[in-house]
Amino acid sequence: MARRVHPLLLLVLWTLTAPAWPGPGKENDGGWQWRESRAPAAVAEEEYCTVERRADLSYAEFIQHYAFSRPVILLGLTDNSRFRTLCSRERLLASFGNSVVRLSTANTYSYQKVDVLFQEYVEQLLYPQDPTSLGNDTLYFFGDNNFTEWASLFQHYIPPPFGLPGTGSGVPFHWHGPGFSEVIYGRKRWFLYPPEKTPEFHPNKTTLAWLQDTYPALTLSTRPLECTIQAGEVLYFPDRWWHATLNLDTSVFISTFLS
Repeated sequence: MARRVHPLLLLVLWTLTAPAWPGPGKENDGGWQWRESRAPAAVAEEEYCTVERRADLSYAEFIQHYAFSRPVILLGLTDNSRFRTLCSRERLLASFGNSVVRLSTANTYSYQKVDVLFQEYVEQLLYPQDPTSLGNDTLYFFGDNNFTEWASLFQHYIPPPFGLPGTGSGVPFHWHGPGFSEVIYGRKRWFLYPPEKTPEFHPNKTTLAWLQDTYPALTLSTRPLECTIQAGEVLYFPDRWWHATLNLDTSVFISTFLS
C-alpha cells in the first residue's frame, strides 16, 4: 500500500543564466520572476526531454516500472494550488520574512553555512548566477530549517501518494536516497545518470559551467536523461541516481525523501 510521507525541505534558489532587471515577470509567477533577457542557447533547450511523463499512474505501475529502475515525471497526482498560493513571494515574506534561515553552498564538497533573515535572502541574495562562479560562491536555502519551524506552511502541502516498500518517511551532480521533487514556481532543468554511470564533472563547478563546458562534448551515449520540470509537475528519482539541477527561473520547489 502507498504510504504518506512528510516533505523534508523547501528550496528557493535564483539561478537565472542571463542578465535580468526588476520589473513585471511572467503571469501567475507568484511575484518571483524578473524581466529576463534571452538565455544562452545551451540553457534554452526547454522542450528537450528524455524522461517519461505519466498521468494517471497507478501505484502498482509505479513500483513495477519506475520505483527501482528509472526516473519519471508524474502529472495530476495531487492538487497543491493552496500551497502554491502560500508560496508566492508576497505571502512567504509576510509569513517568514523575519525568520532566520540557514543557507548552504551549492557544492556537496563544501559545508559552509550562513544564517540570514529570510527577507534578506530573498531581497539581496537571489540574483542571476555568474557562469564563472564556483559552487562555493552560491548560497541557497536547502532545508536546514526543519519541518517544525515551517509547519504552518508545510501542513498545506500534499506530497505524492506513493511510498517505497521498506523505506521511511540547482546543485552540481550528487546522489542520495529516492524521492520526489515538485516545482511550485519556475522551471527546473534536471540531468540524471543511473548509479553505474558516474558523470564527468568537477565537484566545485556549477551546473551552469558543466552545461556550457562539458555537456556540448558529450556523445549521445554519454548524455544524461534530462528534462525541464514545469510548475505543477513532480519528478521521481530512484535510489542513488546521480542528478544535477539548473533553475531556469527563480524556483520554489519542495522535495519529499523516501529514505
